[in-house]
Amino acid sequence: MKALSGFYYVDTGDKTVRCRARGRFRHDNIAPLVGDNVSFTEVGDGEGVVDGILPRRNMFIRPPVANIDKLVIIAANVIPVTDPFLIDRMAAIAGHAGAEVVICLNKCDLDRADRLFDIYSSSGFHTVRASAVTGEGIEELKSALKGHFSVFTGNSGVGKSSILNAIDPSFQIPVGDVSVKLGRGRHTTRHVEIFRTPDNALIADTPGFSAFDLEKMELTSPEELQYAFREFSPYIGECRFVGCSHVKEKGCAVLEAVKSGAINPSRHKSYVRLYEQLSSINEWERK
Repeated sequence: MKALSGFYYVDTGDKTVRCRARGRFRHDNIAPLVGDNVSFTEVGDGEGVVDGILPRRNMFIRPPVANIDKLVIIAANVIPVTDPFLIDRMAAIAGHAGAEVVICLNKCDLDRADRLFDIYSSSGFHTVRASAVTGEGIEELKSALKGHFSVFTGNSGVGKSSILNAIDPSFQIPVGDVSVKLGRGRHTTRHVEIFRTPDNALIADTPGFSAFDLEKMELTSPEELQYAFREFSPYIGECRFVGCSHVKEKGCAVLEAVKSGAINPSRHKSYVRLYEQLSSINEWERK
């Protein structure tokens, strides 16, 4: 449920046991992640040792979590303004890992985020306008998360912790201020932790990321990137040439869909940027 300072807090169903990991984990260069199902041994006084990690359905490096159902990307169009590329990269990583993506546009009491709403709702994402201040969109979010394990992520200052507190005030997660001068928030969440709601939802809060952090996030190969953009699906295999990269080739069905408005140009722009980044990385470095 939480990883902090070398301790792993394991929920047994009726209590929480604070565990260390076996030394062999460090030797094998692996570590338990929040969301992992594990085997462990109790040693008394609420303490234990993690013995093994059960097979994972998926895992992420940033944020460091495993076995999630949904990735909720919190964004905003007012200080700090979220770059669509940050959303698209996170959505591509989640899509490749088989996690559903929900886009939550916070601070809509200050700015309705019309452009972001248009980009992601037209691209087939469940997109929610929300405000932690007025309560707008909170019930819709709660309904989407019910019965699932979801992870909240987003750039620093967009209000992840505020949205979580609006979903359930008992969480009492510390909330920081946003620097108007710098246009970004200060990290208030220092670790990943799962919270449980009364309606059987598990929600993990994660530290906010910067554009620099995002560059370190794992992605697939350039050839597989097309499958991480959901709206490309109807056009894959319809291009004139086999192995089309959907960047600038003649007879590309994806480019035709962009031209006709079936695919949002902002999404394709992010795809090209990601494709070029991945193409510049050696295969062994991606692995």
